Amino acid sequence: MSYTQILVEKADGIATITLNRPEKMNAYTRTMQSEICTAMDDIDADDDVRAVIFTGAGDRAFCAGADLTPEGGGQIFSSGEQVDDLSDPEVRDGGGQLTLRLFNSKKPLISACNGAAVGVGVTMQLAMDIRLASDTARYGFVFARRGIVPEACSSWFLPKIVGISQALEWCYSGRVFGAEEAKEGGLIRSIHAPEDLLPAATKLAREIADNTSALSVAMTRAMMWRLSGTEHPMMAHRIDSKAIYKLSRGVDAKEGIASFLEKREPNYSGKVSCDMPDFYPWWDEPGYE
Repeated sequence: MSYTQILVEKADGIATITLNRPEKMNAYTRTMQSEICTAMDDIDADDDVRAVIFTGAGDRAFCAGADLTPEGGGQIFSSGEQVDDLSDPEVRDGGGQLTLRLFNSKKPLISACNGAAVGVGVTMQLAMDIRLASDTARYGFVFARRGIVPEACSSWFLPKIVGISQALEWCYSGRVFGAEEAKEGGLIRSIHAPEDLLPAATKLAREIADNTSALSVAMTRAMMWRLSGTEHPMMAHRIDSKAIYKLSRGVDAKEGIASFLEKREPNYSGKVSCDMPDFYPWWDEPGYE
């Protein structure tokens, strides 16, 4: 598959997506948005891929935000055309369309932030599961300094990750801050020297790929993201119960128990492309809230 603004590499069960506009500090465009979504469709359908790492090309930036220049496509928050009906699809925020696609991933997503991550450069990372950073990383929820508001569904993601007070402080001020503040505020897991960042992300991805059931990870990801905000634990209990019942009777559970008793490495065969429980995706069921 050919891409113009990202690179996609698959090796030993790990896919790496690199935002690839280093001359523009990997600034975000609608083309980049479309290519990432297409790459995720391919990755979700590829049972050999067990985890995904996102990073940026070059040593200056992960993504320096939206490219608002004519070269970058101009207005990318929504269509540049004026519409009167706010329910028109042209009104939809491009960053939000990307984060919704990442939210629906069946594979765990790891961010390796290697430099500046401003605007959509940071909000896209909120839909990723684990965020690592180099000590050169810089983050900025700069929307209030541009006369707009947080996008890419970040009003949903950010408070869940760092808490409402920290989320509001960063968004109210719009200031750019470093990796240490990001770690202290709960945005990132760990800080690494630039040369150690990708190896650290790969080690984490390798731990997932080598030791776990793809079915278990895909279900766990969906359950954690979708059930943690429900109004009562009974809603989680309903899905927990169905998932335990179904998966405990499957091939991966049998292999997990056998490998434990035989003191050997597991060899899971379950495929997310065809072996997910029959009630997945449960959120598409009529009447599900």
